[in-house]
Amino acid sequence: MQKIASFCVDHNKIVPGMYISRIDDDIITYDIRLIKPNTPPFLTNPEMHTIEHIFATFVRSSEFKNHIIYFGPMGCRTGFYLLTKNLPHDQVIDLTRHAFEFIANFSGEIPGYSAQECGNFKEHDLEGAKCASAKILKVLKNWGPNMLNYPE
Repeated sequence: MQKIASFCVDHNKIVPGMYISRIDDDIITYDIRLIKPNTPPFLTNPEMHTIEHIFATFVRSSEFKNHIIYFGPMGCRTGFYLLTKNLPHDQVIDLTRHAFEFIANFSGEIPGYSAQECGNFKEHDLEGAKCASAKILKVLKNWGPNMLNYPE
């Protein structure tokens, strides 16, 4: 089999931040890395699940909702992929910051938190999601479009 693009990136050089993983016509896949690869502790499944629910709901409720294709976790538990369509990099970075700020300060019921809405609704960790979001917010504070390339 041919290696996929994300396996061709040297994961030893990736640090927490936000990167362009790939561009397919007008769809851009962003790599939002919360944990340095291969350096535990990794995000827990409940933390990731909660971030996924809140982040996805937030961006799909934003003024940019028609530009959001997908948001979901990486299997390695170090971050997430965000796919957008026809949205400038600076707006995606701002939206990502706002989403993590929303999660870091979130209170109330997690969106999609019922057996009818989710296939594993009992496995959530709001406090862990808030903590992880607060950490990545510090990293993304001054992140700009000129920083979206993977480290060489």
